[in-house]
Amino acid sequence: MNDAFELHRGSTPLVVSVPHAGTAIPDDLRFRYMDQALAVADTDWFVDRIYGFAPDLGASLIVPRMSRYVIDLNRSPENTPMYPGANNTELCPTCSFDGDRLYRDGHAPDAAEIARRIERYWQPYHDALAAELERAKVAHGYAILLDGHSIKSRLPWLFEGTLPDLNLGTAGATSCASTLRAALMRVLEVQTTFTQVTDGRFKGGHITRHYGRPASGVHAVQLEICWSCYMREERPYVIDAARAERLAPVLRALVDAMLEWKPGP
Repeated sequence: MNDAFELHRGSTPLVVSVPHAGTAIPDDLRFRYMDQALAVADTDWFVDRIYGFAPDLGASLIVPRMSRYVIDLNRSPENTPMYPGANNTELCPTCSFDGDRLYRDGHAPDAAEIARRIERYWQPYHDALAAELERAKVAHGYAILLDGHSIKSRLPWLFEGTLPDLNLGTAGATSCASTLRAALMRVLEVQTTFTQVTDGRFKGGHITRHYGRPASGVHAVQLEICWSCYMREERPYVIDAARAERLAPVLRALVDAMLEWKPGP
């Protein structure tokens, strides 16, 4: 069993990645963290479960085991800021989404420790993701990557106000074909249960930007879902069955649209 990720291999062009669903902090690192950090509050809670239907439709699903507090799989290995000029968390985050520090004094990871975490956790996940996209592309002529995320709807340290419920990101219309982007936008626009935006505050992270190469046959999109759509936003973090039931058909419609879409000539 791989200790970095779990991969469910599918039979369609669609690959679903949920890079912040992991919750583990290795035993040999736990002493470094503040007590409150061990609750890994900034997890994309339960996103692997809310996309659990996708493998039944033939999609691949890759799920990490480690928490983003160990290493953020949606950041570049060069630790380039995701949104220049705004508050950001790093490749190996040293503060939470509330701006609170994660590490005890003197225990934040240095360059050598960051390099070790890249080699142990970041690189295996990305190697597997790249290989799965290539496998889908060889089999079908193209691949689609859905990078699934979730977040608390109000986080003043990161953004002002309240986020729309559903935030589709296509790196400013560059990470996927315009026809795929339009098809997904139509799904979001016709439903009336949730507020939505495309390429708003969250335009897509490193995974969407790095792998989305429509001219080369790989189309990538990110969907950031507010926790309030399917779960409690305060501890204890649990799925709210009634909310999740309202969200499910929208996610299914988005996945169906991806599976039905075909690239043009």
